[in-house]
Amino acid sequence: MTDSDSRTPGSAVKQPGAMSRIRNYFLTGLIVAGPVAVTLWLIWWFVTWVDNLVRPFIPSVYRPETYLPIQIPGTGLITAFFALTLLGFLTANLIGRKLVDFGESLLNRMPIVRPIYRTAKQIFQTLFSKSESSFRRVGLVEFPSPGMWSLVFLTQAPNAQISDRLPDTDYVSAFMPCTPNPTTGFFFYVPKRDVIDLDITVEQAMTVIMSAGIVQPGGDSSGKLAALAETARAAQAARQPAPTAVE
Repeated sequence: MTDSDSRTPGSAVKQPGAMSRIRNYFLTGLIVAGPVAVTLWLIWWFVTWVDNLVRPFIPSVYRPETYLPIQIPGTGLITAFFALTLLGFLTANLIGRKLVDFGESLLNRMPIVRPIYRTAKQIFQTLFSKSESSFRRVGLVEFPSPGMWSLVFLTQAPNAQISDRLPDTDYVSAFMPCTPNPTTGFFFYVPKRDVIDLDITVEQAMTVIMSAGIVQPGGDSSGKLAALAETARAAQAARQPAPTAVE
């Protein structure tokens, strides 16, 4: 006897109603169109922001809207791209390098501007360089309390001025971004032995943080995260001193 024969007349599968199908279609369309709309909006916002920032520096005779009835977006972005490329080309030459050094020497003589410029320069060099000081590794640390684990981005070890004043162990610089805004967070030095390196990319970790864990890496990586967290708990338990016997 087949399953269809064993069903009674009153046990027929109830088909979803029209409103239920419309709701499913709407949610499916929202899932498809939502990411595209957000991506296009962010691109439009960035292009418009750069255009408004660069347009005042472009003479009106060179602006397309001077000769056209509409304003063409992206002209400021293209101008900024070529200007930065030209600046990099000139900086790579001897004369350009001398001009940059002269400008930096002027900024370094200004009491208020000097620390702002130095900090901004170090941040840009760190973010856009391929050195070990940029975010290249992702790890797990036990924070904010025992048994709770947080994703951190690891950079390099502290310099001698800081490491000499830390306890006698190897430390690494760690940045723990906040959810859902990864531009804010906590920075601290953590012992290397308390960090668990993860085999995931910085982009995957950013996705996990910005989505508050809704979007996870691939299935293998998720299982690897759980396995590494379990290893960390076992290592922490092994570091704790054994209780002494009471006579």
